[in-house]
Amino acid sequence: MWKEFINNVVEVAEFDEPATNEQIQAVQKKFDVELPDELISLLKESDGVDGKYGCPIVFSTGRIIEDNVQLRKLNYCMLLNCLLFVADAGNGDYFGYSIVGGSIQRNHIYVWNHEDDSRKCVAPSLKTFIEWWNSGKIRI
Repeated sequence: MWKEFINNVVEVAEFDEPATNEQIQAVQKKFDVELPDELISLLKESDGVDGKYGCPIVFSTGRIIEDNVQLRKLNYCMLLNCLLFVADAGNGDYFGYSIVGGSIQRNHIYVWNHEDDSRKCVAPSLKTFIEWWNSGKIRI
């Protein structure tokens, strides 16, 4: 499902082997949060997706862990542990899910602006985010 959808909305997409249950559980354990079904289903088809020039469309499980650990060490006004980042914009801004009360309660995707530390909802789901981001509908 995801591969077909992404191939229809993205000019160039490179897929990886599916993430294992252990890799998905490692992300959930590291951040003590259950991943949304839509993200799990994508990762089970491909552990991350790269686009043009090797830029990630959606991070792999390893990159989700790596980037979120590093970003949570940064000294910003508001802590970044209220977001789970799953993609970046290539300019220092990141896209991710909001964590409220220790859980991801909605599928909405937010952008975190690294320059002014703002956070804004940009899409109602991962699928819509991929489509809108790659069509240029989302501008940051």
